[in-house]
Amino acid sequence: MTAPTTSYPTTGYAAADAYLSEGYEKVVGMSSRFAAGVCGRLLVIQSELGVTGHFAEIGAFEGRFLIAMAHSLGAGEKALGMDIFEWPNPEVEDRFEANCARHGIGPERRTTWKVDSGKTTPAEVLAKVGGGPIRMFHIDGEHSRAALAKDLELATACIAPGGLIVLDDMLHPGYPTLMVAVQDYLERHPEMVVLSIIDRETIVAATKFVLCRAEWFKRYEDRMLEVFEPWIWPLGADFEPHWCLVLSLDTRLAAIV
Repeated sequence: MTAPTTSYPTTGYAAADAYLSEGYEKVVGMSSRFAAGVCGRLLVIQSELGVTGHFAEIGAFEGRFLIAMAHSLGAGEKALGMDIFEWPNPEVEDRFEANCARHGIGPERRTTWKVDSGKTTPAEVLAKVGGGPIRMFHIDGEHSRAALAKDLELATACIAPGGLIVLDDMLHPGYPTLMVAVQDYLERHPEMVVLSIIDRETIVAATKFVLCRAEWFKRYEDRMLEVFEPWIWPLGADFEPHWCLVLSLDTRLAAIV
């Protein structure tokens, strides 16, 4: 039985990898470092495949995840941080700005937007990044079925043809109805599929789903099989009617005795 790996994926960008190894855990937040490494590398894979655009996040909080993604973008691409910036106190917006500045993401590389994502439109989102499109949209907003349904529709309308939607806190025991919202969404949007599942590190740093358009699935999967080989759980995930990759720090199978 193979032991769990202790290594994390890297992006190949010096600034992004330095932040992931030295700064990530210093920024208050709940997103997994493992997932951030995977998503940062997915941005690099997008660049290799010719997918361009910006990064957007609903639920930016203090910036932990957004900073990593901003460092993985190409020249001229920006990170859009969307949040109501009221929890746990209004000063969270100041902390977000300070963390971005401290870790090298200046105003020219990011846009901070105090907004309720459920009350905005795709046109308003794209206007914030100079017309778009978004190539990766991370959703970590209000953890209710209704809110996630709205955020999914918003993201779908904003992403580039080869864009990715990343959903946080999937399969979390505290938010069991989120999976219902995802399944309903997939039934409404047969053009979208789950590309991969990024396994949780802890109950706090929870599982993420990565979604893409079906015609892009194979292009992404082929590259991911190469790049993420050490972190691929052998059995994969049955997302009826297709299978997708499961990426994990612990790729062991159950011992059969």
